[in-house]
Amino acid sequence: MNRVKKALENANETMDLIIGSGVLNQVAEVFWVQFPGCSAVVVADAITFEIAGRQVQNILEAGGIEQCDPFVFKDEGLYAEMKFVNRLESSLRLHDAIPVAVGSGTINDLCKLSSFRTGRHYLCIGTAASMDGYTSFGASITFEGAKQTFKCPAPQAVLADLDIICAAPAAMTASGYADLFSKITAGADWILADSLGIEPVDEQAWEIVQDGLKTALHDPEGARQGKVDAIEPLIEGLMLSGFAMQAHQSSRPASGAEHQFSHLWDMEHHKYNGKAPSHGFKVGIGMLAVTALYQLLLETPIEKLDVNLCCKCWPSYQEVKTRSAEMFKNSDFPEIGVQEYTAKYINHEQLAKQLNCLKSNWSLIVPRLKNQLYPFEEVKKRLLLAGAPTEPEQIGISRERLRDSFLKTPYIRRRFTVLDVALRTAKMDEWLNILFGHNGIWEI
Repeated sequence: MNRVKKALENANETMDLIIGSGVLNQVAEVFWVQFPGCSAVVVADAITFEIAGRQVQNILEAGGIEQCDPFVFKDEGLYAEMKFVNRLESSLRLHDAIPVAVGSGTINDLCKLSSFRTGRHYLCIGTAASMDGYTSFGASITFEGAKQTFKCPAPQAVLADLDIICAAPAAMTASGYADLFSKITAGADWILADSLGIEPVDEQAWEIVQDGLKTALHDPEGARQGKVDAIEPLIEGLMLSGFAMQAHQSSRPASGAEHQFSHLWDMEHHKYNGKAPSHGFKVGIGMLAVTALYQLLLETPIEKLDVNLCCKCWPSYQEVKTRSAEMFKNSDFPEIGVQEYTAKYINHEQLAKQLNCLKSNWSLIVPRLKNQLYPFEEVKKRLLLAGAPTEPEQIGISRERLRDSFLKTPYIRRRFTVLDVALRTAKMDEWLNILFGHNGIWEI
């Protein structure tokens, strides 16, 4: 747990993180230390209240902590959407109790933003190793048809009881494994951005996520089976990813092109069998897509890139604005392409400079990327062992839609990723024809 201790020392929002078996019994003690003299209110959904919320309520009561009646969402299909934030916020404004969020991604994000809006911090009780958002800066909330990250601080303290987390549904653990695995490609994207002078790597945030990451991912089958030895490093890795986002005040340390696929499908209100696939499952398919693209990039002799040809293929600013508007004109987010893609647009002169930098530094970039990435087949194998989807159809995404998503995802976020390299080197269409063509990974 030395990595956790180090992360806590550098954290500016979360003051305590406790991971271990039976640590739920420490909730009253932690509450007293973090929120002396305050009352509490348990926030949960119908399922998590029975899993741990009622027990938390009893432990707090036994510890002499005053409580308001618990706030329990009983909605079927509850998700992190602004109407639920508003409902919780309205309830919190009736008192000054400290929220104790009992749940995983949805409950945590709803509580995170509602707490911030009512001028208080909160305590989080994690119930599954399903995502990295417990300790992250910001809440991912659907608002006006689009998934958006709202700026708000992470919880002041987090407890993760391994007895509860190891007993969580296997699908939730598989989702968390895929989410943590995605830090591999997210790191590769940051390496590219750093190498081109676009966004330098923050060494502290990088170390929090990447040091020990591959060790945390070593036993996907054990994670699926709920083994403590596999779950403990998994939940620790997910928590550390959140700390890195805290430290960097951005999701860059833990989110790259693979997350953009997930965000796009969220924004398109994608559902499969009547409900949205989990964040981790969408990110896992996104990671496979990005890994496949990286393999093609690494097979390309970039040192011989024809920069003049790339510049000739590069659209003007006005062409980009028109294309961006056209791409999303019939969506719930018609302006996003113009807002996000034009924010990272560069002119022909800047493109030539950037691509010449890529060429001249390629011999140094390649070993960094190869050291960071896993081969496509290894990614697929590990996701399969963890119980996560390995084909887009398993989350309701057709191959045609996946191909189209490669073209759309660079336009929904201004973050520089391998997708932008594919566009700036004029290789995107060529690479997609390989991936989706005859004998390709996703042959159509």
